[in-house]
Amino acid sequence: MTSTPDFLSQPHDPRDPNPWLALYLDRSTPIDDEVKRAWLADSSSRSRQYILPFVRPLARALIVLFQIAKVFTPRKMAFSRTLHRLLAWGMEHFIRPEANWLILRHFHLGSQVLSFIARNAPVDVPTNPLRPDRIADVREDMFLVHDLNLYNFIIRLNQALDAEGARLMPVVDPDLSMIERPALELDAMPRRWRNVLDLQSAIELFTPIYQLLLTDDDFWRATNSLQLDETIGIYAATLLDAREHLILVNNKHPLLPMSTLRAGYRLSLHGLSTEMLHAFLMQLKATRDAPSDAT
Repeated sequence: MTSTPDFLSQPHDPRDPNPWLALYLDRSTPIDDEVKRAWLADSSSRSRQYILPFVRPLARALIVLFQIAKVFTPRKMAFSRTLHRLLAWGMEHFIRPEANWLILRHFHLGSQVLSFIARNAPVDVPTNPLRPDRIADVREDMFLVHDLNLYNFIIRLNQALDAEGARLMPVVDPDLSMIERPALELDAMPRRWRNVLDLQSAIELFTPIYQLLLTDDDFWRATNSLQLDETIGIYAATLLDAREHLILVNNKHPLLPMSTLRAGYRLSLHGLSTEMLHAFLMQLKATRDAPSDAT
């Protein structure tokens, strides 16, 4: 059973206010309440407080060392299946249930957002939804396919728009039928004594492993896909005529690639931006579907 985070179980002390409680109670940004609880429980964990400060510099040093080593190895040498089996094993045995739940949710949410844009665009764009039901599903190259899906979607969308001389425009009554809560339960995530690693520490550790076992092209493409948050955000905001909601999309400009050393932190931003966009679409759908008051 899901435990109550410490910041919700402790009484408020005005002389020593809990910063995590303040963040949880704040409603200035759209995000699902269960997601916010899980995110802040993970962020306030001992793992993030005591392990992340040591993991982050170690992971960044490994990225530099692996990059040097790759100068002397074949450019196309990759072990994608080994990588994903290792990632799934690490998720199953060492990562906190909240972090695992957020990771699996991310594949669903990313697929739903792309489907939303495709369905409301003035052209036909194929998509390849990813809907993992369990951690073992990650073994099927899911992280790599997730990145490929994003780039392929942007290419296909804009090729189709150019071919038909069209562009994205605000949609008066957008199709939101694909926006829904993923059928994933936090209580179903592994909860062994060793499942203690927080999301950001796990991402920092995964990043150099990702680099080591994939080609340079795959790793560069994966890390720089994070800067497409603005692109996807602009697409969605254009369809909804709601560009003011782009204020929290901050993985920087897609035309200015950043160093791969900060990929772990930027991946966390990417996950949070996706959650907020999905929450906004869920709120829009709920408002539209709510029965109007009788006049």
